[in-house]
Order: sequence, then C-alpha cells, then structure tokens
Amino acid sequence: MAAAEALVAATREQSGCLDYAWMPDRVTPGRVYVFERWEDEESLQGHFDGHFYHDMRKILGGYGRIATDIWKYRPDRVQRVYDAKGVPRADFFTE
Repeated sequence: MAAAEALVAATREQSGCLDYAWMPDRVTPGRVYVFERWEDEESLQGHFDGHFYHDMRKILGGYGRIATDIWKYRPDRVQRVYDAKGVPRADFFTE
C-alpha cells in the first residue's frame, strides 16, 4: 500500500477520475481492493493509455499476484440506498 500511495494520489488528479482508491482487506491478509470510478469511457481509456496505469502494473507485479478478479461496471440506473424516510431499499423506488 505504501508503494502505491503517490501513484494513487496522482491518478486521482487525472482528467475524468471521480474516485480511485486501494483498500486492504482487514480479514484476508494480502488482499487489496481497487475501486475506480471514471466520468466516461474516454477518461478510463486515457488512464489505461497513460503512465499511471503502467506504473501501477509494475508495482503490483513486484508483489507476485496470486489471483486477480477484475470487472468493470456501467450503471444504467443509479439511486441512493436510503429512501426519504431513511429506510434502506434494495429496489429502485423512484423513476
């Protein structure tokens, strides 16, 4: 995590980056979650094409990955979890 700290901070400054964070799993030693949120596909592609992404791969490669499970999501519906009464809802309750 310390080796990536400057990289994470710099990536957050990239055009179109809304969120970028690395988080260690406190239950499973060695597991790291990476959360990214980009404004659009062009911004994400710019990240993939830039040196921050390639630098990240070099950092991770130095630690001998055991497994990787990488997904990207494109939310077509976004809504807060809690309704107006403060009740958590799993359904999409507004139109």
